[in-house]
Amino acid sequence: MRSKRPMWKSETSQRLATIPGVGMLSATIIAATTPDVDNFDCARDYAAWLGLTPKPHSTGGKQKVGRISKMGNRYIRRLQYLGAMAQIMLRSRLKREPGSDWLSGMLMRKKRKVVAIVLAHRMARTIFAVLRDGSRYEPQTA
Repeated sequence: MRSKRPMWKSETSQRLATIPGVGMLSATIIAATTPDVDNFDCARDYAAWLGLTPKPHSTGGKQKVGRISKMGNRYIRRLQYLGAMAQIMLRSRLKREPGSDWLSGMLMRKKRKVVAIVLAHRMARTIFAVLRDGSRYEPQTA
């Protein structure tokens, strides 16, 4: 039997909303549409289900990775991308010292939209871990 509580008040949605770049709308949609994470072997499989992994191309034994596969849920993928772009824009507004962390290092080497897709992929892996473990997101201190 389904509970009478709104989805945005669910404990899973609230745990997902603690991840940077994942708002309440994204958390609610992810909690409502994601199947049981035990169906996925690893976090990369979950990111591939969302369509956030590069599409491999190989010929003559030479492996090349192309654009993202776009195979999964388009709406969730779009929300992930927008959350990643928000994180990047926040980073530029805070004017942190360049190269001080992973994100700023990536922004120095790659284009902003490419970094947004990479960050969305990382967020998908974090979402997988939060869903699998049933825990809240805790940022790493390094």
